[in-house]
Amino acid sequence: MLSTRSLKPLLIGSVRLTNTTQTLQQDFLTNMPLGQGVGVHSFGRIIKEKMSLELVSTTKCFEGEQRVYKHRSKELDCDMTFGAYLPPVAVEDKTACPVLYFLSGLTCTHENFIQKSGFQQFAAKYGIIIVNPDTSPRGVELPGQDDAYDFGSGAGFYVDATEAPWSKHYKMYSYVTQELVELINSNLPTLSSKKGIFGHSMGGHGALICALKNPGLYQSVSAFAPIANPTECPWGKKALAGYLGADTAKWASWDATSLVSQYAGTPQELFIDQGTADNFLVAKQLLPENLLNAASSNDHIQTVYKQREGYDHGYFYIATFVGEHIAYHAKLLNA
Repeated sequence: MLSTRSLKPLLIGSVRLTNTTQTLQQDFLTNMPLGQGVGVHSFGRIIKEKMSLELVSTTKCFEGEQRVYKHRSKELDCDMTFGAYLPPVAVEDKTACPVLYFLSGLTCTHENFIQKSGFQQFAAKYGIIIVNPDTSPRGVELPGQDDAYDFGSGAGFYVDATEAPWSKHYKMYSYVTQELVELINSNLPTLSSKKGIFGHSMGGHGALICALKNPGLYQSVSAFAPIANPTECPWGKKALAGYLGADTAKWASWDATSLVSQYAGTPQELFIDQGTADNFLVAKQLLPENLLNAASSNDHIQTVYKQREGYDHGYFYIATFVGEHIAYHAKLLNA
């Protein structure tokens, strides 16, 4: 492994439960502190609904709970599903915890990261809530949405589309950075000022642009094999043209490399992770070298770049190093 660091560079009680799921603890619902999305008078009676969730499932895991929720998204105008792991301190002690958001890659749903990465043991160890949304709107029935793996369903690219018909639903950037954050803070025991974000491939691109476009919003950022320069790779060119139109000048604000070159906000460290046997690296779909070059001339950006010898693009690679990433985030979020 090579490692380099560039120095410049609902009523909440209205949560709806399906017949097959467990009942949420009433004391958790009714004793949630003020400021977490519900209005409670002096006797503790819930009097106001902000956002409702349907708890689809909850499973005990490393003494915490792996939950799956469903809700109606105003931003995307469709029903969305996401995973949320609550560590033992959040479940047992109702302790407010930092939140780490994970964004998945092409073709994934919320399920892939939950089932394949093994992240839960590390979230439990460090006392972090980890939330992972889906990768695109679902059930919206747009023409062509299922024609290709790299555009449409499962390929929202974490941008806010401006081109019809995608602009009605495909606003994954606003969903991830605004609506989902508000939803989590309203319904789970979070430290709202302690947020991190990471992701894989398309989701690595998403994590980087969400942080770079919002200086100070996230206290920690990392990415597994990100699409680091989408305006210069086939995947990115296809997605950006489809969602944003043919005017390439509009693409730069959704490209991590372009954002890094112009970044002048709160000093930000980016942890970039890349397998050396990644076929998409060889195919020039990822282009981490372009981002690193851009960061090297910007004093507001610091990069940590780790090359993993012999690792490819898949979930065995993620599972091997996800613990290191969560430890990295925990150090910054718990500082």
